[in-house]
This record gives sequence, structure tokens and C-alpha cells, in this order.
Amino acid sequence: MTMETDNRDILKETGLIHVYTGTGKGKTTAAVGLATRALGSGLSVCYCSFHKDPEKYGYSEMESLKKLGAHVINFAKHHPHMEENVSDATISKITEEVNQAIDTLTTLMESIHFDLLILDEIFISIRDNYLNEEKLIDFIENRPRTTELVLTGRGATKKILALAHYITNMECVKHPYYDNLPSRKGIEY
Repeated sequence: MTMETDNRDILKETGLIHVYTGTGKGKTTAAVGLATRALGSGLSVCYCSFHKDPEKYGYSEMESLKKLGAHVINFAKHHPHMEENVSDATISKITEEVNQAIDTLTTLMESIHFDLLILDEIFISIRDNYLNEEKLIDFIENRPRTTELVLTGRGATKKILALAHYITNMECVKHPYYDNLPSRKGIEY
């Protein structure tokens, strides 16, 4: 029996839940690294970003994942913290987009099986009240049993942490941002 067969047999039994959270750098990087490992092992991957606008900021990791065969989707590209003069209509639109994203993923997973599903920055949606925590918990609990799930972002909630099998808390000890150094393409984004 090969290692690949062993991995698939384990995934057939149950997909586990990973949480990458905290104030430090590296949450998305860890998720993308896991996606790369999974793709290299022949697993199917769906990477979904929330509150990231690849057209505006690049996010070259998404293009890399596409080239490796991942299904990449960008949801709710805007976030009020990145914009000036945010209206209530914008906030309502973001809330609607995030909730539609969860509904879309639920429907998508009924027709396509993914071995690994990543919801990158989903905790922003919970933290900033665009998505009800219970709706995300329902999604987590009702996903296909064999789908490994990765959730990233600052502020993971206690209820979701209780569901997780892996929890990594990225702690910011020091960061150039606090010395007024700008983010660098290919490093921070």
C-alpha cells in the first residue's frame, strides 16, 4: 500500500478542521502551504478567500494555486477597513456577499468533492458581523464528512476553536509594520 493510498483512506474516514488565527503574520501562508502539499499529493483543493481583492492587491499565491490545479474563488472582495467613507449600503452588500458565499459553497460541495477546503480570512466575517457565527458552525458541521477544512483569520471564536482538531495561533512578536515600513509584494502580500 502506498502513502497516497494511506492518505486517501484516512480522508475517506474523516476530514479534520484546522484553524490558523492570531495577530501574527503567516495564517494565509500556512493555509497555502497546506494546499500546495495536498495538491502535490494528488488531493483536490478549493481555496476561497474573503475580504481580499486580487485585482487590486495581487495576491499572487492565488495564481500559483490555480496553476497547481486548485479551484480558487474570491468572495466579498471589499472590507471597510481598506476603504474610506464606507456607507451602510456597502456594509449591507458585504454582509449579503459573505452569506451568499456560504450558500454557494454548500451547493458547490453537493456536486464537487474537495479533499481540502480553505476559507481564508473567514474569521473577519465573524468578527465584523458580516456572518453569523452559527451559520458558519452549521456549515462546518454539515460539510462533507471527508472534507478537510482550514479556517483562517484573526479572532477565531471559542465555539469554532472547540470544533477544531488543529489550532495554530500566530503571535506577532515583532513586525516591520510597527516601524512604519510598508508591506512588500511577495512577502506580506
